[in-house]
Amino acid sequence: MLVLGVILLIIGFLTGISILWTIGIILVVIGAVLWILGAMGHAVGGRKHYW
Repeated sequence: MLVLGVILLIIGFLTGISILWTIGIILVVIGAVLWILGAMGHAVGGRKHYW
């Protein structure tokens, strides 16, 4: 999710399409939260690790 979010942020920034920018920010935030929860040892979606 993090990688997809960053790609959408870059594409949205370069093309000026604001919906890609917004979706990219949302995906980066969700991906970061899931990554932090997985790194802390919490099960995310039934998995011990999220990557």
